[in-house]
Amino acid sequence: MHRLFIAILRVGVVAAILIGLFGQIVVIPTTASDEVDRFPPYAPFAAPYVTVAIVGVACVQVALVAVWMLLSMVRRDAIFTPRAFRWVDVVIGSSVVATLLAVGVSGHLALAEIPSPDDGMDVVGALGAAIVTAGAGAAFAMLVVLMRSLLRKATELKSEMAQVV
Repeated sequence: MHRLFIAILRVGVVAAILIGLFGQIVVIPTTASDEVDRFPPYAPFAAPYVTVAIVGVACVQVALVAVWMLLSMVRRDAIFTPRAFRWVDVVIGSSVVATLLAVGVSGHLALAEIPSPDDGMDVVGALGAAIVTAGAGAAFAMLVVLMRSLLRKATELKSEMAQVV
């Protein structure tokens, strides 16, 4: 892969990690605080949901660090080695954890009695978003598992070719 592409991808990874960090430190807590100020009955739900949101963003950041490491392996032409599987497994693990968080939030929103201003559409919208997020997370995890199997096959073929040559 061309070094320029790797450099551009790395800039994107760093930017995404920094934006996530800003979200964890500023956006998520501030938004939760504003919602509690707007509708005080949300107060008991603020801390748990803020925690889940921050952990969810951390899962994405962990996956991005793994992508950084995989990009380093591509640059060194070492991607078809057993060591790459560790980083792919980190991406899979972090996406599964984030998906489970979204499933948990979906379950809580669906089953808990959460007060809502006006007509309850805030909770319905949040439930819809959580379900879509859980579905997207599950699809992403399955895609990465599939890509891992392709990486395994390519690694085996490269190993066989090295033995022949």
